[in-house]
Amino acid sequence: MRYAHTHLLIGALLALLAGCLVAAPAQAAPVLCDKYASTTVQNGRYVVINNVWGADTAQCIDVNQNGGFTVTQAAHNKPTNGAPASYPAIYAGCHYATCSTGSNLPMQASSSGFGSLRTSVSMTYPGSGVWDAAYDIWFDPTPRKDGQNTGAEIMVWLNRMGSIQPVGSQIGTVSLAGGTWQVWYGNIGWNVISYVRTSPTASMDFTIDTFLSDAIGRGYAQRSWYLTSVQAGFEPWVGGAGLAVNSFSFSGGGGGGGGGGGGGCRAAATTQSQWQGGYVIQPVTVTNTGSSTKNGWTVTFTLPAGHTITGSWNATLSVSGSTVTARNASGNGTLAPNGSTSFGFQATRPGSDSQVPSGYACA
Repeated sequence: MRYAHTHLLIGALLALLAGCLVAAPAQAAPVLCDKYASTTVQNGRYVVINNVWGADTAQCIDVNQNGGFTVTQAAHNKPTNGAPASYPAIYAGCHYATCSTGSNLPMQASSSGFGSLRTSVSMTYPGSGVWDAAYDIWFDPTPRKDGQNTGAEIMVWLNRMGSIQPVGSQIGTVSLAGGTWQVWYGNIGWNVISYVRTSPTASMDFTIDTFLSDAIGRGYAQRSWYLTSVQAGFEPWVGGAGLAVNSFSFSGGGGGGGGGGGGGCRAAATTQSQWQGGYVIQPVTVTNTGSSTKNGWTVTFTLPAGHTITGSWNATLSVSGSTVTARNASGNGTLAPNGSTSFGFQATRPGSDSQVPSGYACA
């Protein structure tokens, strides 16, 4: 009886252990509630931070391993004439010595690969609270990976709710990246150049140099400075629950800190036509930005929820969740330096949806 009883105990322990293993997958998406908690997504490609730097009130974010997060709790209630409570964000690059993988940052803005650096984001906004939804793009005179950057902070405000404004004062307006923007400038130990969109948007896809070149032209940034991180998130003053980054991407620049070279590539998409319920994306131009011939290329991009690709040409497309992978066809995979080719596709979408795919990245 003792022998049988021992085997029953061992069996029960093994069953319990198996249950524990099943209940705790290695890639479970965490909920971050500590003030400065962080985690990585997409195998370290991006870092997600809770970053409650300006308040002691509670905030939690639910991290999406596909590359985003949702603010699930935010008890903030700060005066709107001061700093925000926090900046929950997702980023590529280095922020206070925590670096993502594969970003090639820091990178000097004079590098030959800098012009191909591209980012995209898709966001969801609640109907209450006081907040802004913004990129935070950091530059330093040195290739800094830790501590406070002292060159320029370029903020790109996609949307805002409530009576809030950026650092400093408005100095003009400009048309960039498919929108019209108020331009604000202030200095708080480093230059803060803020671009506030006059008509809100929930998504963007642009090259980093679009806004940097404007800031350089105004005398607030320098081409010799280094891009250290590209961040997208939210600054809440009051509330903030329901703010969400649905998807985020950063790509390009194949060379790293001092220069280009190698076998990098760039993908740029054009919306040829669209209508209620669908669209055609053509051309998606793939360019070899490296110094050697590229044999074979792959382009990935994000397909909005509810969209379905119905046809494609000059590439083979596959879909996994919200990620679309396009691989070269048999006759257009070899690209000489500075050479290019293109492909296209057609898709359907819900009738009330005006989104198109974003976040094109080439490898």
